[in-house]
Amino acid sequence: MAENIDIKVANVMDLEGILKLQSENQISQGGTLSAELSRSQIEEMMTDMPQIVAYINDEIVGFLLTTSQAANRKRQVPIVDAMFTSYTPANTDSYIYGPVCVSQSQRGKGLAQMMFNELLYRAPNREGILFIKSDNESSLRAHEKMGLKKVSIFNFNTAVFHVFSYLFSSNEAKEDQQ
Repeated sequence: MAENIDIKVANVMDLEGILKLQSENQISQGGTLSAELSRSQIEEMMTDMPQIVAYINDEIVGFLLTTSQAANRKRQVPIVDAMFTSYTPANTDSYIYGPVCVSQSQRGKGLAQMMFNELLYRAPNREGILFIKSDNESSLRAHEKMGLKKVSIFNFNTAVFHVFSYLFSSNEAKEDQQ
């Protein structure tokens, strides 16, 4: 039986599922997420930009979170500051892409690409910027396959991170889905 995947913009009703999946994928649990966002941070992000979730059978199996530069400036996030020290976006309308997370059971099935395409549809013609730890080979491969370009590298807490950037229109995202 094929799984029914629903990709949508998240709302406050999705918070529990996002927090649960995020917790399950922390480094301390064997995952690869570099940080853990609080409920209030994610709620604030929901008022700022589209947050994308993937559902299968009423369970969140993926999320893609984003933050505008304006919202980011209100916080002290040292790793994001390090990213922006290594790479300066072309304009102030760019945003931070990530974190992105797909449940262990759904990896390799194209969910990250589907959530990315939904984000591009919701926030077209804006530069997105993200970082990926150098030892997260599956994420590096997935984002390169999605057409993102490596623009910089930085060190943070003895780890090396790659900075990627993209600027696609919503039409390009739809073409990629086909």
